[in-house]
Amino acid sequence: MKHAEAAQPDAEPDEPARSVGPVRPSPPAEPAGGVLSASYRALTLGCVATVLLIAFEAMAVGTAMPAAADALNGVSLYAFAFSAFFTTSLLGMSVSGQWCDRSGPMAPVVTGIAAFAAGLLLSGVAQAMWVFVVGRAFQGVGGGLVIVALYVTVRRAYPERLRPAALAAFSAAWVVPSMVGPVIAGTITEHFGWRWVFLGITVLVVLPLLVLLPELRRAASGPPDGVARAMDRRLLRLAVAVAVGAGLLQYGGQELRWLSLLPVLVGLALLAPSALRLLPAGTFRLRRGLPSVIALRGVISAAYLSTQTFLPLLLVTQRGLSYTQAGLSLAASGASWAVGSWAQSRPWAEPHRFELVRAGTVLIVLGVGTTPLVLLDAVPVWLPVLTLGVGAFGMGLVVSTVGVLVLRFSTPKEAGGNVASLQLCDSLANVVMLTTVGSLFAALGGDATAASAHAAETATDTTVGPAAFVAVYAAASAAALLSVLVATRLHERPPPTD
Repeated sequence: MKHAEAAQPDAEPDEPARSVGPVRPSPPAEPAGGVLSASYRALTLGCVATVLLIAFEAMAVGTAMPAAADALNGVSLYAFAFSAFFTTSLLGMSVSGQWCDRSGPMAPVVTGIAAFAAGLLLSGVAQAMWVFVVGRAFQGVGGGLVIVALYVTVRRAYPERLRPAALAAFSAAWVVPSMVGPVIAGTITEHFGWRWVFLGITVLVVLPLLVLLPELRRAASGPPDGVARAMDRRLLRLAVAVAVGAGLLQYGGQELRWLSLLPVLVGLALLAPSALRLLPAGTFRLRRGLPSVIALRGVISAAYLSTQTFLPLLLVTQRGLSYTQAGLSLAASGASWAVGSWAQSRPWAEPHRFELVRAGTVLIVLGVGTTPLVLLDAVPVWLPVLTLGVGAFGMGLVVSTVGVLVLRFSTPKEAGGNVASLQLCDSLANVVMLTTVGSLFAALGGDATAASAHAAETATDTTVGPAAFVAVYAAASAAALLSVLVATRLHERPPPTD
């Protein structure tokens, strides 16, 4: 920055210089070092520890859920324990985006962690299944609030050169839970009871707060432009409509009955117009720039999640593996995802963001498209370890890079809303995709109960035809192929020249 004060050239030596403008202090120098340097270490560790606990809960709950449902006589509400989290997280994400833009990420983080802990406690002490489901709903609200607020923290507290590394650290926080979470949760469930899976995490949430809050207050508190704004009530109503619509869509899609069409139609009537207004204009038309960046996140998440969700059941019912053996096929993908996320955070990757996304989507197509080859008896049963690893590496490249691009395309006061749109599109795509493939799976001979509760040993006796899995992976492959097209539309169109 040039100095705004200068001496007149013809002034006498003893004549004081006359000011030609206000004195503007230079901005403070950006701290040197990486995300674990002294300037950022506490903030990074606090954020990563928070993501780690949310990830562990996500990975552990599937192991503890069958025992919880059995103990609470609530097998009929089993699916709702998952969908309650998923649905209310949509509401939490939408609220968090506005809240961050209004007053900064600190309040959403504190409220989100408190809601998450309250939900864990409620589920852990529940004496009835409906209370357990309500606890899961609180966890979903808390998780939605926190994840959006942490992305906004990256936008506000880290310089642009460190944002890829910060988001890579978030991805890395999922590695250990994905590999050991189910094992730890299973051990706790068998030796101490399923309640301690939830109650144990409740105690641990205090630790990230002690580390994170002082740094969050210092680096990212207050509204981005110094002026607090009121919450947009219209957007809040739309967020509620999206959450309710998603819940009805999941509920109606669980059973193949004519009566179930009613909640599906009502859910779509609420979901579709509300999503159109909540997401950036042009998202569903794949308009160039930010709308396509956000759409890409939803498409790749839908493709990869459906591939991963049905794989253990495929290996058990079609290749005769135990659930422990089938679960090992997923373990390596967490590490592969982290490696891909780490690769995109290297300095050499910065000029090649769009090329990385295109390469990543091709890897996702390869991973998703080749995984169902394990249905053939001539194919080695360990093939999904390789194919999911390839797809997960592509996901690591794309998911973190998409996060970087959303932050790059956002002004400080838009960051919260755009990050909320990113997470909202991700969750909405998963709701629609899982509802679609779940219905196809059931229509073609799959056991929907076994698919949603594949951790239960009784599922090994379920007769599932290969056609059901072919339909699931055909839909997943179509979504993966669509991602290759969307990846070509991330560049913003240059302004017209005269």
